[in-house]
Amino acid sequence: MRMRKWCLAAAAAALVWGTAGCGRAQTGNGSGERGQTAAAQMEDGQAETEQEEPALEGDKTEPLSKNGSEPATEGETAPTLAVGTEGMEPVYPEALADGEYDIQVDSSSSMFRITDCQLTVADGAMKAVMTMSGKGYGKVYLGTKEEAETAPETDWIPYVENQDGAHTFEVPVAALDMEIPCSAFSKKKEQWYDRTLVFRSDSLPAEAFGAGGLTTAASLGLENGTYQVEVSLDGGSGRTTVESPASLRVEDGNAFATIVWSSPNYDYMKVDGEKYLQINEEGNSAFEIPVSAFDRRLSVAADTIAMSVPHEIEYTLTFHSGTLQPAEGE
Repeated sequence: MRMRKWCLAAAAAALVWGTAGCGRAQTGNGSGERGQTAAAQMEDGQAETEQEEPALEGDKTEPLSKNGSEPATEGETAPTLAVGTEGMEPVYPEALADGEYDIQVDSSSSMFRITDCQLTVADGAMKAVMTMSGKGYGKVYLGTKEEAETAPETDWIPYVENQDGAHTFEVPVAALDMEIPCSAFSKKKEQWYDRTLVFRSDSLPAEAFGAGGLTTAASLGLENGTYQVEVSLDGGSGRTTVESPASLRVEDGNAFATIVWSSPNYDYMKVDGEKYLQINEEGNSAFEIPVSAFDRRLSVAADTIAMSVPHEIEYTLTFHSGTLQPAEGE
């Protein structure tokens, strides 16, 4: 009898312990879901945060490398990140002025992160030197991993260590604003992984496009006055919008657009590193910013104060010249 009572008590204790364990697991999952929801909230009184890139290639938690810049291991089921934007048009070297430019590169994998890139345009061709965030890759190939595996070794591009000890790869660039397949060879796993790269023309300065390379207020012959123009927004959570058409002021061949957001929680914008303050005190946040070119994505940043700590979010704006109309009364 005593033995039976002891067994029943042990079973009851185990049941209580197991239930408590399940409760902790459910709380952990719930917190994760709340975190994901918070990251997707809008700036209209709630926080919108930029989604952090996945830290891992695989679907399990892996330890970070000693320098913390990338995971120590790479799985075979890496999440693929979207690169490029819908409707983007390739920019070929003949559209650019010869020279060297800093350029932003989007990668389809957080494991293949490019921290710096220099683009060289010369004699109708382009090449880029990409500086990597880590040292996990020994070589790259412009093509799929299947093509890399059968390609001659002379077509593989080995890394070069720069003066700071970082790994760099020098690659030819067929066009900007175009998805370019690239495979990378993991030194640890000794196998190739597919990547997709987009070299972004909107990160280049206006002078990179040379004379006649950009559509501007001057090239369109716009007279001084006020116009309306359709504008599209990309970036952030994808849920925030701006008013379109936007009001456009032209003065002496220069264009300035009034951007009105769908949120009152922005306190400034940045364009080409210069800060522009809010021009209204009530209602949704509004700013007047310069428009250096039409029909091309222009990189901007907007600072939201919806969160406990102000946070700059990167966007692109495209002003469509084909929609330009004089404002009423002009």
